[in-house]
Parts: sequence; C-alpha cells; structure tokens
Amino acid sequence: MQTSNFATFRGSCSPNLVSIALWPPRGWRGRRYKALAPRRKMMTMDEASYREAYQKILDGLDPQDVFEDLGGDAILLCWEPPGKFCHRRLVAKWLEEHLGVDVPELREPSLLDNF
Repeated sequence: MQTSNFATFRGSCSPNLVSIALWPPRGWRGRRYKALAPRRKMMTMDEASYREAYQKILDGLDPQDVFEDLGGDAILLCWEPPGKFCHRRLVAKWLEEHLGVDVPELREPSLLDNF
C-alpha cells in the first residue's frame, strides 16, 4: 500500500487507485473509500484540531479490516501535494503502527503542472 495525490495520477484508470478524499476530482470513476474521508466540518479546522478529529475517525475503524478492504496494492489518494500535512499520511501511520506494514508516499513527478 502507498499514498499519493490526485495530480500525480491524473488520467490513470488503475484499479489500485483509491480516493480517500471528501470530494474526489470531478469525473472520478475510480474506487472510493468513504470511511477514511475527512468530514466536511474538518475542512476549516486548524491542524491540531483536524488531527484530533481525524483520530476519532480512525479509532472507530479496524485497521486490519481497512487494509483488507483496500488491498495491499492500493494507492490512497487525496489532494495535498507530497510534504504538506495530509490525512493520507495519518492513515499511513495508523496502518504502519497497528499492522507493522510499510505505507510509503509515492513521490513521482506530477503528470501535469496544473490539475
């Protein structure tokens, strides 16, 4: 399992791509895993409050079930560029800590400069 952002995979139709964003890109036809999406009210929170609220989401889920639902070859996508604070990395850390798996960030160059 890996994480990345939508811009890196624009135009790709790989079944491994999974949106965990509240709102995927317009026309997204790929898989979605809504249980890992942040809630609308979280979009205006500061980082500390967001982390706390998102941890409550994760606390309500079973990491083994999530990993099995997604599949070990899943690439979890949301909007933020690599290096910016993002919930996909919170998911990665949660899975790593609970399951002992490695969930790296894909840092391939964007296929397009503008999404």
